[in-house]
Amino acid sequence: MSKHPWLVYVMLALATSSWGSAFIAGNYATQDFSPITVAFFRFFFASLILLPLMWMKGKNRPRPKGKEWVLLALLGLTGIALYNICFFIATKEAPIVKSSLFIASNPVLIILLSALFLKEKITSRNLIGLALALTGAAVIITEGKFLSVIRTGFEPIDLVLLIAVICWALYSVLGKVALQTFSSLVSTTYAVVFGTVMLFPFAMMDVTWPQVTNASMLTWGSILHMSIIVSVASFIMYYQGIKIIGAAKASIFINLMPLSAVILAVILLGEPLLPVHIIGAVLVLTGVTVGTRAKKKKMNRDKNEVPIELKKSN
Repeated sequence: MSKHPWLVYVMLALATSSWGSAFIAGNYATQDFSPITVAFFRFFFASLILLPLMWMKGKNRPRPKGKEWVLLALLGLTGIALYNICFFIATKEAPIVKSSLFIASNPVLIILLSALFLKEKITSRNLIGLALALTGAAVIITEGKFLSVIRTGFEPIDLVLLIAVICWALYSVLGKVALQTFSSLVSTTYAVVFGTVMLFPFAMMDVTWPQVTNASMLTWGSILHMSIIVSVASFIMYYQGIKIIGAAKASIFINLMPLSAVILAVILLGEPLLPVHIIGAVLVLTGVTVGTRAKKKKMNRDKNEVPIELKKSN
Protein backbone atom coordinates (compact mmCIF):
# COMPACT_ATOMS: atom_id res chain seq x y z
CA MET A 1 0.00 0.00 0.00
CA SER A 2 3.00 2.29 0.54
CA LYS A 3 3.53 2.22 -3.23
CA HIS A 4 0.03 3.61 -3.69
CA PRO A 5 -0.34 6.46 -1.15
CA TRP A 6 -3.69 7.44 -2.59
CA LEU A 7 -5.06 4.14 -1.23
CA VAL A 8 -3.96 5.21 2.25
CA TYR A 9 -5.73 8.55 1.83
CA VAL A 10 -8.91 6.81 0.65
CA MET A 11 -8.73 4.48 3.66
CA LEU A 12 -8.32 7.40 6.08
CA ALA A 13 -11.13 9.34 4.37
CA LEU A 14 -13.48 6.35 4.69
CA ALA A 15 -12.53 5.80 8.33
CA THR A 16 -13.06 9.39 9.48
CA SER A 17 -16.16 9.89 7.32
CA SER A 18 -17.74 6.84 8.95
CA TRP A 19 -17.48 8.62 12.30
CA GLY A 20 -19.79 11.27 10.86
CA SER A 21 -22.28 8.58 9.85
CA ALA A 22 -22.64 7.64 13.53
CA PHE A 23 -24.71 10.81 14.04
CA ILE A 24 -27.25 9.61 11.48
CA ALA A 25 -27.21 6.00 12.72
CA GLY A 26 -27.70 7.27 16.27
CA ASN A 27 -30.70 9.32 15.18
CA TYR A 28 -32.28 6.23 13.60
CA ALA A 29 -31.51 3.91 16.52
CA THR A 30 -32.93 6.25 19.17
CA GLN A 31 -36.33 6.07 17.49
CA ASP A 32 -36.83 2.64 19.10
CA PHE A 33 -34.40 2.68 22.04
CA SER A 34 -33.29 5.22 24.62
CA PRO A 35 -29.81 6.76 24.32
CA ILE A 36 -28.51 4.56 27.18
CA THR A 37 -29.77 1.37 25.52
CA VAL A 38 -28.34 2.33 22.12
CA ALA A 39 -24.97 3.07 23.72
CA PHE A 40 -25.00 -0.32 25.48
CA PHE A 41 -25.88 -2.33 22.38
CA ARG A 42 -23.34 -0.44 20.27
CA PHE A 43 -20.43 -1.34 22.53
CA PHE A 44 -21.70 -4.77 23.53
CA PHE A 45 -21.44 -5.90 19.90
CA ALA A 46 -18.16 -3.98 19.44
CA SER A 47 -16.64 -5.74 22.47
CA LEU A 48 -17.54 -9.13 20.96
CA ILE A 49 -15.24 -8.22 18.05
CA LEU A 50 -12.52 -6.32 19.91
CA LEU A 51 -11.90 -8.91 22.65
CA PRO A 52 -10.85 -11.80 20.36
CA LEU A 53 -8.99 -9.31 18.16
CA MET A 54 -7.00 -8.13 21.18
CA TRP A 55 -6.20 -11.69 22.21
CA MET A 56 -4.96 -12.57 18.72
CA LYS A 57 -2.95 -9.37 18.09
CA GLY A 58 -1.57 -8.74 21.57
CA LYS A 59 -0.26 -12.05 22.85
CA ASN A 60 2.69 -10.34 24.56
CA ARG A 61 0.69 -7.39 25.86
CA PRO A 62 1.35 -6.18 29.42
CA ARG A 63 -1.38 -7.03 31.90
CA PRO A 64 -2.99 -4.16 33.83
CA LYS A 65 -2.16 -3.97 37.52
CA GLY A 66 -2.96 -1.72 40.45
CA LYS A 67 -3.89 1.83 39.46
CA GLU A 68 -3.80 0.88 35.77
CA TRP A 69 -7.18 -0.79 36.25
CA VAL A 70 -8.55 2.52 37.58
CA LEU A 71 -7.13 4.35 34.57
CA LEU A 72 -8.74 1.90 32.13
CA ALA A 73 -12.03 2.11 34.03
CA LEU A 74 -11.93 5.91 33.77
CA LEU A 75 -11.45 5.54 30.00
CA GLY A 76 -14.61 3.44 29.90
CA LEU A 77 -16.52 5.93 32.07
CA THR A 78 -15.57 9.09 30.17
CA GLY A 79 -15.17 7.98 26.55
CA ILE A 80 -17.63 5.11 26.33
CA ALA A 81 -20.38 5.46 28.95
CA LEU A 82 -20.85 9.18 29.63
CA TYR A 83 -19.78 10.50 26.22
CA ASN A 84 -22.04 8.12 24.32
CA ILE A 85 -25.06 8.74 26.54
CA CYS A 86 -24.67 12.46 25.78
CA PHE A 87 -23.88 11.71 22.13
CA PHE A 88 -27.08 9.72 21.59
CA ILE A 89 -29.20 12.22 23.50
CA ALA A 90 -27.83 14.85 21.11
CA THR A 91 -28.51 12.75 18.00
CA LYS A 92 -32.10 12.32 19.19
CA GLU A 93 -32.87 15.81 20.49
CA ALA A 94 -30.57 18.24 18.65
CA PRO A 95 -30.14 18.98 14.94
CA ILE A 96 -27.25 16.83 13.73
CA VAL A 97 -25.80 19.76 11.76
CA LYS A 98 -25.50 21.67 15.03
CA SER A 99 -24.23 18.84 17.25
CA SER A 100 -21.66 17.47 14.79
CA LEU A 101 -20.14 20.88 14.09
CA PHE A 102 -19.99 21.70 17.81
CA ILE A 103 -18.30 18.40 18.68
CA ALA A 104 -15.78 19.10 15.90
CA SER A 105 -14.12 21.63 18.22
CA ASN A 106 -12.90 18.76 20.41
CA PRO A 107 -9.23 18.57 19.29
CA VAL A 108 -8.42 22.07 20.51
CA LEU A 109 -9.98 21.41 23.94
CA ILE A 110 -7.85 18.26 24.14
CA ILE A 111 -4.74 20.43 23.70
CA LEU A 112 -5.91 22.71 26.54
CA LEU A 113 -6.58 19.80 28.93
CA SER A 114 -3.29 18.17 27.96
CA ALA A 115 -1.54 21.35 29.04
CA LEU A 116 -3.44 21.46 32.34
CA PHE A 117 -3.07 17.80 33.35
CA LEU A 118 -0.09 16.50 31.37
CA LYS A 119 1.95 19.71 31.46
CA GLU A 120 2.25 19.76 27.67
CA LYS A 121 3.38 23.08 26.20
CA ILE A 122 0.76 25.41 24.72
CA THR A 123 2.00 27.45 21.77
CA SER A 124 0.64 30.67 20.31
CA ARG A 125 -0.67 28.54 17.44
CA ASN A 126 -2.65 26.46 19.96
CA LEU A 127 -4.16 29.58 21.55
CA ILE A 128 -5.17 31.07 18.20
CA GLY A 129 -6.74 27.75 17.19
CA LEU A 130 -8.57 27.51 20.51
CA ALA A 131 -10.00 31.03 20.14
CA LEU A 132 -11.17 30.36 16.58
CA ALA A 133 -12.69 26.95 17.41
CA LEU A 134 -14.51 28.21 20.51
CA THR A 135 -15.83 31.22 18.59
CA GLY A 136 -17.11 28.88 15.88
CA ALA A 137 -18.68 26.57 18.46
CA ALA A 138 -20.40 29.56 20.09
CA VAL A 139 -21.75 30.69 16.72
CA ILE A 140 -23.10 27.21 15.99
CA ILE A 141 -24.63 26.53 19.39
CA THR A 142 -26.30 29.97 19.62
CA GLU A 143 -26.99 30.17 15.86
CA GLY A 144 -25.56 33.68 16.00
CA LYS A 145 -28.12 34.88 18.55
CA PHE A 146 -25.65 35.74 21.30
CA LEU A 147 -27.73 38.43 23.03
CA SER A 148 -30.84 36.25 23.01
CA VAL A 149 -28.95 33.37 24.64
CA ILE A 150 -27.50 35.71 27.28
CA ARG A 151 -31.04 36.84 28.14
CA THR A 152 -32.75 33.43 28.12
CA GLY A 153 -29.87 31.10 28.97
CA PHE A 154 -28.67 27.98 27.21
CA GLU A 155 -31.03 25.17 26.31
CA PRO A 156 -30.58 21.84 28.17
CA ILE A 157 -29.37 20.13 24.99
CA ASP A 158 -26.58 22.69 24.69
CA LEU A 159 -25.31 21.63 28.11
CA VAL A 160 -25.51 17.98 27.02
CA LEU A 161 -23.32 18.81 24.02
CA LEU A 162 -20.86 20.65 26.27
CA ILE A 163 -20.64 17.64 28.63
CA ALA A 164 -20.05 15.36 25.61
CA VAL A 165 -17.15 17.49 24.42
CA ILE A 166 -15.59 17.62 27.90
CA CYS A 167 -15.98 13.83 28.37
CA TRP A 168 -14.31 13.07 25.04
CA ALA A 169 -11.47 15.50 25.77
CA LEU A 170 -10.92 13.85 29.18
CA TYR A 171 -10.98 10.43 27.52
CA SER A 172 -8.35 11.57 25.03
CA VAL A 173 -6.07 12.96 27.74
CA LEU A 174 -6.43 9.82 29.86
CA GLY A 175 -5.79 7.81 26.70
CA LYS A 176 -2.42 9.53 26.27
CA VAL A 177 -1.46 8.27 29.70
CA ALA A 178 -2.72 4.73 28.97
CA LEU A 179 -0.81 4.61 25.68
CA GLN A 180 2.46 4.93 27.56
CA THR A 181 1.89 1.36 28.76
CA PHE A 182 -0.68 -0.26 26.47
CA SER A 183 -1.21 -0.38 22.71
CA SER A 184 -4.08 1.53 21.12
CA LEU A 185 -5.98 -1.73 20.53
CA VAL A 186 -5.58 -2.90 24.12
CA SER A 187 -6.52 0.50 25.60
CA THR A 188 -9.59 0.79 23.39
CA THR A 189 -10.72 -2.78 24.08
CA TYR A 190 -10.49 -2.37 27.85
CA ALA A 191 -12.27 1.00 27.64
CA VAL A 192 -15.09 -0.51 25.57
CA VAL A 193 -15.49 -3.48 27.93
CA PHE A 194 -15.50 -1.29 31.05
CA GLY A 195 -17.95 1.16 29.44
CA THR A 196 -20.25 -1.68 28.36
CA VAL A 197 -20.30 -3.11 31.89
CA MET A 198 -21.11 0.34 33.31
CA LEU A 199 -23.95 0.83 30.83
CA PHE A 200 -25.40 -2.68 31.32
CA PRO A 201 -27.48 -2.20 34.53
CA PHE A 202 -28.96 1.10 33.32
CA ALA A 203 -29.81 -0.37 29.91
CA MET A 204 -31.47 -3.41 31.51
CA MET A 205 -33.63 -1.16 33.69
CA ASP A 206 -34.44 1.00 30.70
CA VAL A 207 -35.38 -1.53 28.01
CA THR A 208 -38.02 -4.27 27.86
CA TRP A 209 -37.96 -7.52 25.89
CA PRO A 210 -40.91 -6.42 23.67
CA GLN A 211 -38.89 -3.32 22.74
CA VAL A 212 -35.98 -5.53 21.70
CA THR A 213 -38.12 -7.87 19.60
CA ASN A 214 -40.19 -5.07 18.05
CA ALA A 215 -37.27 -2.82 17.11
CA SER A 216 -37.06 -2.22 13.38
CA MET A 217 -34.41 -3.60 11.04
CA LEU A 218 -33.28 0.01 10.51
CA THR A 219 -32.60 0.34 14.24
CA TRP A 220 -30.60 -2.90 14.46
CA GLY A 221 -28.80 -2.11 11.22
CA SER A 222 -27.84 1.30 12.59
CA ILE A 223 -26.53 -0.22 15.83
CA LEU A 224 -24.51 -2.87 13.97
CA HIS A 225 -23.14 -0.18 11.65
CA MET A 226 -21.90 1.79 14.66
CA SER A 227 -20.50 -1.36 16.30
CA ILE A 228 -18.74 -2.95 13.32
CA ILE A 229 -17.91 -0.06 10.97
CA VAL A 230 -17.60 2.99 13.23
CA SER A 231 -16.20 1.40 16.40
CA VAL A 232 -14.00 -1.38 14.97
CA ALA A 233 -13.25 -1.20 11.23
CA SER A 234 -12.65 2.56 11.12
CA PHE A 235 -10.46 2.30 14.23
CA ILE A 236 -8.25 -0.29 12.53
CA MET A 237 -8.08 1.70 9.27
CA TYR A 238 -7.26 4.96 11.05
CA TYR A 239 -4.38 3.52 13.06
CA GLN A 240 -3.07 1.67 10.02
CA GLY A 241 -3.06 5.03 8.24
CA ILE A 242 -1.10 6.58 11.13
CA LYS A 243 1.41 3.75 10.87
CA ILE A 244 2.00 4.39 7.14
CA ILE A 245 1.94 8.20 6.77
CA GLY A 246 2.38 9.44 10.35
CA ALA A 247 0.09 10.85 13.04
CA ALA A 248 0.40 14.51 12.00
CA LYS A 249 -0.75 13.92 8.45
CA ALA A 250 -3.45 11.38 9.35
CA SER A 251 -5.02 13.66 11.97
CA ILE A 252 -5.96 16.17 9.26
CA PHE A 253 -8.54 13.68 7.98
CA ILE A 254 -10.51 13.99 11.24
CA ASN A 255 -11.98 17.20 9.79
CA LEU A 256 -14.00 14.99 7.42
CA MET A 257 -16.10 13.76 10.37
CA PRO A 258 -18.32 16.86 10.78
CA LEU A 259 -18.40 17.37 7.01
CA SER A 260 -19.79 13.88 6.39
CA ALA A 261 -22.26 14.24 9.27
CA VAL A 262 -23.60 17.52 7.89
CA ILE A 263 -23.90 16.21 4.32
CA LEU A 264 -25.71 13.04 5.46
CA ALA A 265 -28.02 15.02 7.77
CA VAL A 266 -29.03 17.38 4.96
CA ILE A 267 -29.54 14.54 2.44
CA LEU A 268 -31.07 11.79 4.62
CA LEU A 269 -32.85 13.75 7.35
CA GLY A 270 -33.69 16.93 5.46
CA GLU A 271 -32.07 19.18 8.06
CA PRO A 272 -31.49 22.80 7.00
CA LEU A 273 -27.96 24.06 6.55
CA LEU A 274 -28.06 27.70 7.60
CA PRO A 275 -25.47 30.35 6.67
CA VAL A 276 -24.63 30.69 10.37
CA HIS A 277 -23.73 26.98 10.43
CA ILE A 278 -21.34 27.46 7.52
CA ILE A 279 -19.70 30.45 9.21
CA GLY A 280 -19.34 28.52 12.47
CA ALA A 281 -18.01 25.45 10.66
CA VAL A 282 -15.34 27.50 8.88
CA LEU A 283 -14.23 28.98 12.22
CA VAL A 284 -14.19 25.57 13.95
CA LEU A 285 -12.31 23.74 11.18
CA THR A 286 -9.86 26.61 10.77
CA GLY A 287 -9.27 26.67 14.51
CA VAL A 288 -8.76 22.89 14.67
CA THR A 289 -6.35 22.97 11.72
CA VAL A 290 -4.35 25.90 13.09
CA GLY A 291 -4.39 24.66 16.67
CA THR A 292 -3.41 21.05 16.01
CA ARG A 293 -1.10 21.38 13.03
CA ALA A 294 2.52 20.84 13.92
CA LYS A 295 5.35 22.93 12.51
CA LYS A 296 6.67 21.83 9.16
CA LYS A 297 9.88 20.25 10.47
CA LYS A 298 8.00 18.27 13.09
CA MET A 299 5.44 17.03 10.55
CA ASN A 300 8.21 15.76 8.29
CA ARG A 301 9.82 13.97 11.20
CA ASP A 302 6.50 12.41 12.33
CA LYS A 303 5.90 11.02 8.87
CA ASN A 304 8.82 8.65 9.26
CA GLU A 305 8.07 7.68 12.85
CA VAL A 306 5.77 4.99 14.20
CA PRO A 307 3.84 6.20 17.26
CA ILE A 308 4.73 4.57 20.60
CA GLU A 309 1.36 2.81 20.87
CA LEU A 310 1.77 1.20 17.47
CA LYS A 311 5.30 0.03 18.18
CA LYS A 312 3.99 -1.75 21.25
CA SER A 313 1.10 -3.36 19.41
CA ASN A 314 3.35 -5.04 16.81
